[in-house]
Amino acid sequence: MSHGARQAALRALDAVLRERRMLAHLPGDGRLAPGDQARAARLVALTLRHLEPLDACLAAYLDRKPQPAALAILRLAACELLITGEDAHGVVDSAVTIAKQQKPTARSAGMINAVLRKLAIEGAERFAAQPAQRLPGWIGGPIKKRWGAEVLRAIEAAHLPLPPIDLTLKPGITPDLPQAVHLPTGSLRMPPGTQISALPGYAEGDFWVQDAAAALPVRLLGDVAGARVLDLCAAPGGKTMQLAAAGADVTALDISVSRMGRVSENLARTGLSAKLVTEDALAHHDGPYDAILLDAPCTASGTIRRHPDLAHAKRWTEVEPLTRLQMQLIDHALTLLAPGGRLVFCTCSLLPVEGEHQVTATLKRHGDLRVIPADAVALGGDPTWQSPEGGLRLRPDFWPDLGGIDGFYAAVLTRA
Repeated sequence: MSHGARQAALRALDAVLRERRMLAHLPGDGRLAPGDQARAARLVALTLRHLEPLDACLAAYLDRKPQPAALAILRLAACELLITGEDAHGVVDSAVTIAKQQKPTARSAGMINAVLRKLAIEGAERFAAQPAQRLPGWIGGPIKKRWGAEVLRAIEAAHLPLPPIDLTLKPGITPDLPQAVHLPTGSLRMPPGTQISALPGYAEGDFWVQDAAAALPVRLLGDVAGARVLDLCAAPGGKTMQLAAAGADVTALDISVSRMGRVSENLARTGLSAKLVTEDALAHHDGPYDAILLDAPCTASGTIRRHPDLAHAKRWTEVEPLTRLQMQLIDHALTLLAPGGRLVFCTCSLLPVEGEHQVTATLKRHGDLRVIPADAVALGGDPTWQSPEGGLRLRPDFWPDLGGIDGFYAAVLTRA
């Protein structure tokens, strides 16, 4: 890895841990070639995926915790030495050079050199003995309370490997992808790191990237051909494309202009059509709709296997405002629903307060509502995916032999 890429990785690591920013929201470094930018991003994500185990290995060679800038250099270098297997001499030399070039870390260069040299010789066995990166308490606590400590540890272990890439196919398409694994739910699974845009069928719009869990809420609606369907909070458009491909008359709504641009691009590539509305969902008063899909804003705590920075950038203070917004969106969506219509509420969250509890509370607020029980087996899943109130609950520790699945919750509501 180039010296410039390592410096970019340091800046990105600081943005996540100190500024609480997500990697996807950081601007690219125009001074770097695209390949170096990608390598820097991968290094930061891998470091965050294993931050506690790396810190534990470093601590064995430190008398006290270094100041943040020096610790950042050590963490990234430790990741290269213990996980990616970069040449030890190059990693140590680059780390020391970077330390000497920065005023806050210049005096720490000798310490960094000594620690990394020892780590390169002795660290591999120590790293292998470390437990998986723990979830922060505001995520891990509710998981442990709901499913127990064993499930919590299994979810944390499921966050360690690089996740595969799932594809949703347009109906009737049989792509020539011999390396793909056909999942029981109908998605195709590609190996981690696959360059999707280079696959046969991509330019023709035969498929799009969508985690297998995220592809299930649309299927809960059943046959939508000819139905008027509202996709609330639609970006980046995976569910919109599913609905359009199934023959629905789709209105896709999102508040973000830039994210709606992605929906438009995805629809154009796949040759599918939908009415696009850029608007606050709570201000939308069109309708009535035969079906509404509400993929509500949430903590996204079910996607940490894909976004390890999330566990470090987000905070527990976001949970309450998000659950209030989810409640408002559900209540508003119900006013747009035609008699006998169906509302799918879903979140990519592991927190019951953003899933099971939200639906239970909705049933108490609206006495004429009921849940149409999800049939996980019919969807290609397992009976254990069904939650007591009738929804569908997915966790990252499911499908361990297939590469896992995102944490997700979905339930179908209709008026009795």
